[in-house]
Amino acid sequence: MRLATYQSGKVGILYDATSLCDAEQVPQIGADLLDPEYWQRQELVVGQAPGRGQSLFLNVGEQQWVLRPYRRGGLIARLSSDRYTWTGLQRTRAFREMRLTATLHDAGLPVPRPILAGVERNGLSYRAALITQRLPQTIALAEHLTHSPLDVPLLEEVGRVIRRFHDHGLDHVDLNARNLLIDDQQAVWLIDLDRCRLRSPGRWRQSNLERLQRSFQRFCPEQASAAMKAVKHGYDNEHNDSKHSLTS
Repeated sequence: MRLATYQSGKVGILYDATSLCDAEQVPQIGADLLDPEYWQRQELVVGQAPGRGQSLFLNVGEQQWVLRPYRRGGLIARLSSDRYTWTGLQRTRAFREMRLTATLHDAGLPVPRPILAGVERNGLSYRAALITQRLPQTIALAEHLTHSPLDVPLLEEVGRVIRRFHDHGLDHVDLNARNLLIDDQQAVWLIDLDRCRLRSPGRWRQSNLERLQRSFQRFCPEQASAAMKAVKHGYDNEHNDSKHSLTS
C-alpha cells in the first residue's frame, strides 16, 4: 500500500494512492471527501451503519466505501461531539488509525483496506473522518449472537483471529462483539482501530479478552460463558509459526 499526504490550508489528508486511482466517481483529493453532505448531494450514499458516528456507505463505481466521522462519547460529548485537541497533524486520531490499519492490512491481517484519513483544523481543535473499503456481506458478531444459535466453530475462529492480532502486537482498546464482523464465508474481520496501538506482549491481552467477554454478557447473557469458552479455546490453540511482535 502506498500512502501519500495532501495538505491545503486547514485540511490534511493521508490516503492510499492506489485505491483512489482505481476508484470511479471520486472527486479530486480535497475537503469534499470528508463531508457527508457532499456525498449526499452526489447521490452516492447507499446506506448507513448504526452507532454514534453515523457511518455512511458510499458507492464509488465498482467499490463501496465506509465514511466514518470521528465522534466523541461519554460526558465529554456534551461539550463537543466531534472536536479534538490539536497536537499536530501526524498525532491526530485519524492519521494514526490510518497508518495502523495500513500496517495490519499489509501484514495480511483481516482488516478493511484503508482509503483515506482526513483532518480539518480550526485553531486549537480539529475534526476528522476516516474512509475504508466496505466489507461485503458481513454482519456484526453481536447480531450473530443475538439472532442465531451458539456457533462454537465460528467462535473458535474468532479466538484464533484475535490471537493472530495479538501475536502482531495489536492492543484493541475496544474489542467487542460489534467490532468483529463475520462474512458470508464465515471469515472474521476486525474493525474500528481508533486509539489502538502496537505493543509488546503484556497484561493488555487479557484486558482485551475481558472487554470482549463483557460485550458477550450484554448481547447474549444466557450464552456468554459458553461463547467466551469457545473463543478462548480457539485463542489458546492458534498456531503461528512465525510470530512477529511489533512494538510501539
